[in-house]
Amino acid sequence: MLTPREIKDAFINCKLEENYNFLEEDLVKLANAFITAVEPKITQKEKDRCVKIVSGLNKEVAKALEVAK
Repeated sequence: MLTPREIKDAFINCKLEENYNFLEEDLVKLANAFITAVEPKITQKEKDRCVKIVSGLNKEVAKALEVAK
């Protein structure tokens, strides 16, 4: 996932409305929770792109990929 440094940099650069002072451990927990929440959507989009690319090359493989879990 992200390193604690990457998490802190993202937090600092996101320009929140208020000033917040989170512990580093809490920032890491929060970032990992967001990553876990969005991971299935990212995985599905990536799979959809793969199916689209493969369908131009081989329709049968694309169908198999589309139904695979």
